[in-house]
Amino acid sequence: MRKLVKRVKKLFADRRSWVRLIVVSAIASGVAWQLGDLLIKNGGVVAAIICALSIRISLYKSIREGFGQIVGTAIGAGVALACVTIFDLGVISVALTVLLCSVVARALHLGEVASVNVPVTALIVIGPGLSESTALSRLSSTLIGAAVAIAFSYFSHAKTPAGRTVDKISSLANKCAKLLGEMSEGVAAGYTQDEAGNWLAKARLLVEEIPGVRAQSQEARGYAKWFPTAQVDEAEELYVRGVAVEHTVVQVRTIARTLFDSAVKGGIAEESKRDIAQALSAASFAVSSKAEQIKSAEGIAESRSATQDARLAGAALADSLMDSSDKVDQEQIVRGISLVSNISIIADSLDESSPALHDVVTPGEPSVNQILKVSPMEQGARFGARLAKLFKPFIWLKRRFRNYF
Repeated sequence: MRKLVKRVKKLFADRRSWVRLIVVSAIASGVAWQLGDLLIKNGGVVAAIICALSIRISLYKSIREGFGQIVGTAIGAGVALACVTIFDLGVISVALTVLLCSVVARALHLGEVASVNVPVTALIVIGPGLSESTALSRLSSTLIGAAVAIAFSYFSHAKTPAGRTVDKISSLANKCAKLLGEMSEGVAAGYTQDEAGNWLAKARLLVEEIPGVRAQSQEARGYAKWFPTAQVDEAEELYVRGVAVEHTVVQVRTIARTLFDSAVKGGIAEESKRDIAQALSAASFAVSSKAEQIKSAEGIAESRSATQDARLAGAALADSLMDSSDKVDQEQIVRGISLVSNISIIADSLDESSPALHDVVTPGEPSVNQILKVSPMEQGARFGARLAKLFKPFIWLKRRFRNYF
């Protein structure tokens, strides 16, 4: 019995962030239901539903989600009211409501969040029946639910978006360092194709974590732009570091692929094993030092020294490959030089000195994750241009016949 209790405690202890989020979500939904019933007749259910759908891990995300719910409800309520007024409540009105909601969401270039909310909230608004007062009350309930979600989201996580970004970057960097260390030990001891395949599989899993780091760093940037308590400079610095870790992960995967190809072709030459193992070990230490420096905001000198050691180890590997060119197969030399290039790129990324980090514009948040895929100003400009093009012939005729009237 005690073992079972300990096991259950461990399950929850290992998932503290998730436990905190669901507890806050449950309390917030209860508060939203109570406020909705107090302020609006029978408005508690809709308020609780919207609150549960809107609350997220951060204040910034909850505001975005809440705004998406409000936009979706406003459009859905309007479309539903029009359909029910024309066709009464029935199969035709429900089907037409969903169809028109999807068309309107597409026409307004709504993001994925708001596009899904439009037909869903329209059906919630329809309920057992619909009138103007019902639509207004349910829209008001939506506002209450979104407001409660935004208020409670402040307590849904113990750290700010910047703090969560630091955790994600340092965690991914430590995983890269661990994998580089495993590859270094394997090369020194002599590895098999199965071991190399295992390294490559782990490297591919690391690549799959890149979108999460990028999304978190973009959230930190957005949060810093809109909230006065956040520091914009810190968010921008973390964003660059996130891109640097992304570049590092890509190079680690390339190294794993190179070692796998070497294993397929017969393994690494004995003359190069020691130097390759040392270079990979130096790269592993450099990445782990950078992760520690990001986590603690200290040890900048040690991190730079480690990256310089990685460069020196890479240069030593290149010299060794050139010296043994008459003994080692040409393909092995090419793969070895590729490893040198990978380690050099890792060092430049860790130092944040690579032009690829600063001179190349990184794409922003995917449009499908935004509330509006196209900004209202841009949509207005496009609509104005279309109107101007439509009325251009009439303007020309007016100028043409101005002298005759």
